[in-house]
Amino acid sequence: MSVRPVKRLVQSQETMEGAGVRLRRAFGFGNTNEVDPFLLLDDFRGDAERDYIAGFPWHPHRGIETITYVLAGEVEHGDSLGNRGVIGTGDVQWMTAGSGIIHQEMPKGNAIGQMHGFQLWGNLPSHMKMTAPRYQEIKAEEIPEVVDNDGTRVKVVSGEFWGKKGPVEGVAAEPIYLDISLAPGRERSIPVETLRNAFAYVFAGKAQFRGASDPQAVLTEYVGREDEGPVAGNRSLVIFDRGDEIRVRAGEEGARFLLVSGKPLEEPVAWRGPIVMNTQEELRQAFHELHTGEFLKTGK
Repeated sequence: MSVRPVKRLVQSQETMEGAGVRLRRAFGFGNTNEVDPFLLLDDFRGDAERDYIAGFPWHPHRGIETITYVLAGEVEHGDSLGNRGVIGTGDVQWMTAGSGIIHQEMPKGNAIGQMHGFQLWGNLPSHMKMTAPRYQEIKAEEIPEVVDNDGTRVKVVSGEFWGKKGPVEGVAAEPIYLDISLAPGRERSIPVETLRNAFAYVFAGKAQFRGASDPQAVLTEYVGREDEGPVAGNRSLVIFDRGDEIRVRAGEEGARFLLVSGKPLEEPVAWRGPIVMNTQEELRQAFHELHTGEFLKTGK
């Protein structure tokens, strides 16, 4: 087994989206070659309604798929296909925009006003850009969780891991999407297929990823020895280089992080706002159709 070194470690950046939702963007709207086939990862969390209640009113998408994973609070969904639903704590929403969909996502806090979740965008390959849109809700109890003897807990949202298969299927990016919790001080090796691009996003505690290849990524604070790799704290994105496993050690308070991998498409990306195509001409055509009312190919 070869350990995947850390290629890059960065903090997610504060931004505002929708009608005024404050969130942290781990990556997106830039060069996403390192995380191909993924385009964007947003961490939306807040303890006050003013940070999220304005939500994401009606807006279009084409050429992508989105996976929304809620940890606290709720997100109400509506779309041009006539789908309506609410996903709550532990639930997942999977939407294939395909040829075009218009939808809205309106967050609501839990009993004490907390809202927390993630949205991941997966790119669609050129031959699927204009596929029929579709939507699916997956409840928390449908997502398998495996617990190892050392207390490591893994929720398998998509893909296969430790003999369990996640319920999100048919995503073009073929992601393996894991929510991993490590006990304090615990060290684990986690397999990742060599040909996949992979990243981790730490959202609780601290995690030290062994084998850093970029000395500029090394931080000044370590869980273990200083030569054992950089520490990723809360809201940290870790992009891995090639290899067939990652090695991680949790800090004194444990660690919880997303670990996501996918097969790169290696296709050109033409991207403006909520629409992602392969060429600028396709992008211009999409916005022309949006303005002339020809954007939606199916549905209401």
